[in-house]
Formats: sequence, C-alpha cells, structure tokens
Amino acid sequence: MKLFEISNYLDTRVPLAFQEEYDNCGLLIGDKDQKINSVLISLDCTEEVLDEAIQNKHNLIVVHHPIIFQGVKKIIGANYVERIIKKAIKHDVAIYAMHTNLDNIYDGVSFQIAKRIGLKYPQILKPKTNLLTKLSVYCPQSHIDKVKNALFNSGAGKVGEFYDRCAFVSNGIGSFRPLDGASPFLGKSGKESLIEEDELEVVFYSYLKPKIISVLKQVHPYEEVAYTCVEIDNFSFCGSGVIGDLTEAVSLVQFLSYVKKKMNTTVIRYTQTNNKAKIQRVAVCGGAGSFLLQDAIQNEADVFISSDFKYHDFFDANNKISILDIGHYESEYFTQQLIFDIVKEKFSKLAVHLTKVCTNPILYY
Repeated sequence: MKLFEISNYLDTRVPLAFQEEYDNCGLLIGDKDQKINSVLISLDCTEEVLDEAIQNKHNLIVVHHPIIFQGVKKIIGANYVERIIKKAIKHDVAIYAMHTNLDNIYDGVSFQIAKRIGLKYPQILKPKTNLLTKLSVYCPQSHIDKVKNALFNSGAGKVGEFYDRCAFVSNGIGSFRPLDGASPFLGKSGKESLIEEDELEVVFYSYLKPKIISVLKQVHPYEEVAYTCVEIDNFSFCGSGVIGDLTEAVSLVQFLSYVKKKMNTTVIRYTQTNNKAKIQRVAVCGGAGSFLLQDAIQNEADVFISSDFKYHDFFDANNKISILDIGHYESEYFTQQLIFDIVKEKFSKLAVHLTKVCTNPILYY
C-alpha cells in the first residue's frame, strides 16, 4: 500500500476543502511513494507517540491535531515540533492530520459526543454555506446518460451523506447557428437549427468545480459547451457543532453525573442558570467551542458541552444556558476511533492501531 493511496482517499473522504482557513490538514510529512506497512492513530503526535510508532514499525501516524500548525522556520530540535519533524523524517514515519475538516463533516467529531450521550435527531449546530455548486448544462438526448454518468463518477450528484446520483433532467428546444469555421455536432454551418435537448442539473461540492468542468468538456459532444454554475447554500450537511435532544429531561446535577460517566472525565467546569430546571436540548462541540455559544443559545439549547472556555466566556452564558467544559482532550478522545473507522472502511486489510499513549498534557490533582 503506497502512502499516496491512503492520503488521496483521506483527502476526499474528509475533504480538505472543509478545513478552516487557519488550519493545516492533510499529509504533513512523508514521501507519497512510500510503502505503508502499518498505521498508528492518535489525537496528537507527541514524541512518545512517535517513539511508539518507531518501536512497533508503524510508518504512518494519522492524527487529529496537526503537528505543523504555525510556520516552522528552522528544524534544529529547539522544541518538540522540530524534534518530531526531524525524528519522523529520519525514521521514515509519515504524518497525516485531519483536524477542522473532520470537525466539520457530517458524523464528524462532535457527532461522536452526541452518540456517547445518546442525543436524538442530531443536527449540525452551525452549518457552513456556499459549499455546493449547481451545474446546469444542455445536452442532446442521445448523450444525456453518458454525460450524467461521467459527472456522477467525478463526484457530482451527491447531496449530504445519504444521497448520491442526484440530478434533474428537463426537456426543451434549443436554437443555434454555427458560423464559418465551426464543426458542429448537430446542424449545418450558416443555418439556424432547432434541436430537441435535455437540460441536466446536478450539484457538487464547490471544491470539485475544476474537475467537474474538465470532465464535462471531455464527454460532452458539442464543440462549444454552454453551461452555468451557481453557488447554493441550502444544505446543512457540513459545519460546526451538533445539537439534539435527550430521550427525557433530567436535572442539571443528573446530567453532570451522566456526562462524567459517558465521556470518561473526572472534572467538569460548569455554569448554572436560574430558569433551566430541566435539561433536554443539548448542544455539543468537540475541542474549543466557545465561538458557538451564541449559536447554542439561539437554538434554545439548555446546555452546551465543549471545552477551553476562558473565565470571562462563562459570563457570556448570560443565564440563558448552562456551559459544561469537559476538557479538550476528553471531548475529542473518541475521535481516535472515528479516524480508525474511516481508514479501515477503505483499507480493511491494512494494519491499523490505536495509540496506547495518553497525549493529554493536562493533569488533575
């Protein structure tokens, strides 16, 4: 198994285009032609995790948090990032990261929390917009299936996680007149033609546009292909956080005890509200989620589970919602299993292992 086979799959399975602008996802270290024997999964690539990989002959580490996040100007071993880069290259260990793109996909990081605490009808809390483009193109009926299937095979026609090969076809009459020098598929030069055509409409992830248009021009029979592309934002299949409901309402104290057990955490920093006697509607975000607090309030959540809230952030609850800060590592711990499952769903025979190292840098006394 070559590294590029794995990285190319992960690049599209958890699209790099879904990462935030500040992020650095994808293949960070490694030769794409390198043969991969075994994969190690971890939240972070610490020096201990890298040593574990080297000792057990895992030559690819797939992590949630990118080890190369900010600019690296020197690699002289002055800090843990530089030491890991040097050592990984020396021992031919590749490193791949899926961070905010894994946060943002449907059934991503926050959905793992929702599953652990048993939320019903989980939906994305803050959907991203302008991720889909609609293509409209006219085509003679004799070639409509060929064009449609080629677009489907290139990634068009997929809506959310549960539908693919989606299209709309309508029929009409197209008119055109080939000028001198043209080589028309239908009609004759200098004469206006009326041709029965189908209009094909498909949607696709916007980042696929160059590929989709290239394929369209290759398979379409017309010398000049007339098409339009329009961005659309009415699908909430990608975005930040999750919101859902508990099967039954519980008190805040009951819910705190329940969350501690389900999320394997010993400490929860939290706020109370005067007007929330019961907890049922729950918003969650894996990792640092304070930026979603107002979205949780607007969606009438009784409680918001996340991490990395600063002192003054808790005041922003404004007595409208209870904040539960369960810890960054604790909120994302089960992401390791998610990454494991994503790799194995495609490469079932590839040796994949979960790290035995706890990478949480925070201790509790």
